[in-house]
Amino acid sequence: MNRKQNACCGHEADGRRRSVLKSALGAVALGAAGGFPLAWANLAEAAVLTREQRDKLSPDDVIAMLKRGNERFRTGKMERHDYLAQKRASANGQYPAAVVLGCIDSRAPAEIILDAGIGEMFIARVAGNIANDDLLGSLEFACAVSGAKLVLVMGHTACGAIKGAIDHAQLGHLTGVLDKIKPAVDATAFDGARDSENYAFVDAVAKTNVLRTVEGIRRDSSVLAGLEKDGKIKIVGSMYHLVGGRVEFYG
Repeated sequence: MNRKQNACCGHEADGRRRSVLKSALGAVALGAAGGFPLAWANLAEAAVLTREQRDKLSPDDVIAMLKRGNERFRTGKMERHDYLAQKRASANGQYPAAVVLGCIDSRAPAEIILDAGIGEMFIARVAGNIANDDLLGSLEFACAVSGAKLVLVMGHTACGAIKGAIDHAQLGHLTGVLDKIKPAVDATAFDGARDSENYAFVDAVAKTNVLRTVEGIRRDSSVLAGLEKDGKIKIVGSMYHLVGGRVEFYG
């Protein structure tokens, strides 16, 4: 194929990508008008969000898209992600719609669980999905500087960090991390064995820890609390269920 043919094919491919993106955004707009849950609407296959597209979304729109993405994940109907196309499209800028603060657990990768592609979400991960000063700064960057519309704190069932906090485990710097989770243990109302062998108790503490992290973000970051008060973002909690794959949203 000569240079001219290559250029022609390149224009055709760009045209197809623009066509997919235009159709996808039309579907998003239709969803917003009709009030039914939104999806990433095939943006994953060949394009990434632009600033204009992201800025048109409300925090509730973003929540709805994440819920829809999780539904696709757990029903085995995930989008076809052209990661190379997404890489190229996002190389000169990023406009993610959400930032997820999750646990480092290898079974809880937020991008996969929520069926999102490159450039769609910021991801912060730390054992027990806690929010220390460094992570708060990262969340502030994602929302106040880069324009994300949602802070999603995502815990998960059978969390090892939660078990460690219940057991008062001590190990190097991990001890300090678990100390930030321990208040959630005492704050969890529970009828039954309050130990790490009782998975119902572990999961109850994990939920408490998520809710306390959400409260802590609002309390400790005037930047994020102000954005939420102005309706520019939402800060919500969630729990990923390892069995079944469902992400349960709180609030």
